[in-house]
Amino acid sequence: MKTTVCWSQLEIFLVTTLFFIAFPLICSNEYTVDKPYEYSIPYESSLEEFTGISTPKCGKEIKQMDVSKVKHPNQIRLSLTGDPTEMAITWTTNSVSHYEVVNYGVLETDLNYTALSISHQFKWHWLPEQSDYKYTSGFIHESLMVNLIPGRIHFYQIESNGVSSPILHFVAAPEPGSKVPISFLHTGDVGVFGTSVMVTKTIMERMEKKQNFHGMVHCGDISYANKYNKEKPDWAAQHVWDTWGQMAEPITSRMPYMVAPGNHELDEYESTFENGTIYAKRFIMPGNERYYSFGVGMVHFVSVSTDEDIHPRSTQGVWLDRTLRKIRNQRDIWPWVVVFQHRPIYNSGANHGNWSGANNYSYENWEMPTYEGWPDDYEALLIKHDVDLVLTGHVHHYERTWPVKNRDDVTQSYDDVTKPVHITCGHGGKDLYAIVWGTNDQNTYTEHHPRFSAARDNVHWGHCELEFLDERRVRHSMFRMGESEVPAEEVVITRVRSGVRVVGLDLGLLMTCFVLVCSLVRG
Repeated sequence: MKTTVCWSQLEIFLVTTLFFIAFPLICSNEYTVDKPYEYSIPYESSLEEFTGISTPKCGKEIKQMDVSKVKHPNQIRLSLTGDPTEMAITWTTNSVSHYEVVNYGVLETDLNYTALSISHQFKWHWLPEQSDYKYTSGFIHESLMVNLIPGRIHFYQIESNGVSSPILHFVAAPEPGSKVPISFLHTGDVGVFGTSVMVTKTIMERMEKKQNFHGMVHCGDISYANKYNKEKPDWAAQHVWDTWGQMAEPITSRMPYMVAPGNHELDEYESTFENGTIYAKRFIMPGNERYYSFGVGMVHFVSVSTDEDIHPRSTQGVWLDRTLRKIRNQRDIWPWVVVFQHRPIYNSGANHGNWSGANNYSYENWEMPTYEGWPDDYEALLIKHDVDLVLTGHVHHYERTWPVKNRDDVTQSYDDVTKPVHITCGHGGKDLYAIVWGTNDQNTYTEHHPRFSAARDNVHWGHCELEFLDERRVRHSMFRMGESEVPAEEVVITRVRSGVRVVGLDLGLLMTCFVLVCSLVRG
C-alpha cells in the first residue's frame, strides 16, 4: 500500500532553516575531520601579491606558521663549531619520540653515520608575573655530526617524530690552512615580510647558479619577533621566529648559517624583553654564542656583539684582543680575517649614525643603555690586529667603504689594502632607510658623500656575497632583490703582501729582539 507523506508549512520551514544553518558549517574547515595542516612560504609570489610593499616600506608580515601543527622536521638549520670535522644542526617538530637522529655520510645512498640529539621546549611570556603563557615552542632538537671530511660534500637525513626529512646536503668546512677558494653570503635585518621572502628567493636562485657556498653570515636583527612593524603587542610574538626559521630553511638546511645578535635580539626594550634568551634557545653558535670565532679554510671569522661593552677591561674586549692576537700569529694559516657584527661604526646615512655605544634616538619613559668602548677601543683592535673586512647590518641600506681607519685616514683604492674595509648589508628585508626619520621626503643621503664611502644604495633590497679567491684577493658582490643573474656591483679587494704584517710574529716582539741583538753586538 503506497503511503503519502504530507509536510506541514511549519515542518517545511524548520527543515529549510536547519539546512541553511548546517550546510555552511558542514562545509567549513572547522567541521572538516582530520584535515592536515598546510603551511608554505610564498616564494613564487610577485611583489604585487604581498601586502603594503611600497619602496622603501616593506609592507606587512606574511602569514605566520603554527608550529604546534607541524609534525615533520622543520626550521632545519646548520651551523659551524670551529672544528672542520663537525657540523651542528637543529630542527623543530610538534612532538617528540624515542628516536630523534640524523643519519649522514659522504654518499647519498649510504648514510652510514648516525648522530643522536637532545630535545627541549620552552614557554614564553614577557613579564614574570604573568601566569598565562603567550607561546609554547615546538620541540627543538639539537645534534652534532662528527667525523666529517673537511671540504667534502656530505648528505644527511633527519628521522624525528616518526617522520623522515628529505635527503639534504652541505659542504664541510675546508681544513685550516687550505687555500681552496671560499664562498660566503652575508645579509642583515631580514624579518618575515614580502621583501624578506623575495630576498630569500634571490639567494635560493644564486645557490642554484653557484653550487656549494661554504656558509652564510647574518649580521643581526634576524626575525623581528619583537614586532617592530607598527603592530607591536605587549610581548614578542614567538611564532614570527618559527616563520622566519621556515622561510630561511632552503638556505639554512644546505649551508651553515652563522648569526651575530642585533639590538632586536639583545636590547631589553627593542627585543620586547627577550634579552637574548630566545636567541640562545634557537641557535647553536660556538663559544658563548654572542661573540665567538671560527675558521673556514684560509678565512677566520669573528662575531662581535655590538650591544655589550668592548673597552679593554670588559669581558668582550679582553676576549676580542686575545682572539685576534691568536689569529694574527697564525696568518700563514688564516691570511684573511673577517669580523661581523650588527651595528656599523662607519655609516654615511642620516638615520642611526655611526655606532658610538649610545643610540641617537630615545623612547618615552624608557632609558636606553650605553655601552663603553665603541668605537675607539674597538677600532684600535681592528687596526692593531690587521683585520681585513668588517661586515655589518642595522642601517637598512647597502654601503661599502674604502679602506679606512680613524675616520679620516682613507685610501680610495682596493689595491694592496692595509686598512679594514667595512660593508653594511642591512637591506635584507626590513623597511629601507631612504627617508630621514620624522620627515616626509628628506633623503638620508642629504649630506655630502663622505670620503670613506665608496658606494651606497638606500632604495633597493638585496644581499651580498664574498668569494675569497686566494691568499690576497677577495671578490665582493652585491645582488639586488629579484636580480640573481648579474650583481648590481662587484669589486676585487687585494690585501697587501706580508711586509709589515709579519706572519707568525708580533712586530713589537721583533723590534725588541732587534734592539737586544744590537746591544749584544756592541757589547
